[in-house]
Amino acid sequence: MAFLRLLLAGAMEICWAFTLGKSEGFSHLGWSIATLVILVISLYVLETVVEEFGVGMTYAVFTGIGTGGTALLGIFVFNETSNPMKLISLAVLLTGIVGLKLTTPKGGN
Repeated sequence: MAFLRLLLAGAMEICWAFTLGKSEGFSHLGWSIATLVILVISLYVLETVVEEFGVGMTYAVFTGIGTGGTALLGIFVFNETSNPMKLISLAVLLTGIVGLKLTTPKGGN
C-alpha cells in the first residue's frame, strides 16, 4: 500500500507540473491555486511514505516519476521535441525506478 501512495505522490507531481505550466508564471489565478493545492497534497502523500521506505529511496522514486512523467507530458501535451536518446534516457529512468522498488526490502530498511 505504501508503494501505491508513493506512485500517487509521483503522479501528483506530474499534475502540479502540468498546472504550473498552465499558470503562466502564476498569472492565472485558477491554475495557480490548482498548482499550490496539488503540490501540497503531493508532498503530504510523499511524507506518509518516507518512514516506510526511507528518505533516499522515497525521494528518488518520487522525483524519477515526476521527471519521467513530466518529460512525457512535455512531449505529448506541450509538443516539446523528442529524439531517440531522450526516449532511451526515459526508459533507463523507468528501469531505475523499478529496480529501486525491487531491491528495497519490505519496510524500507
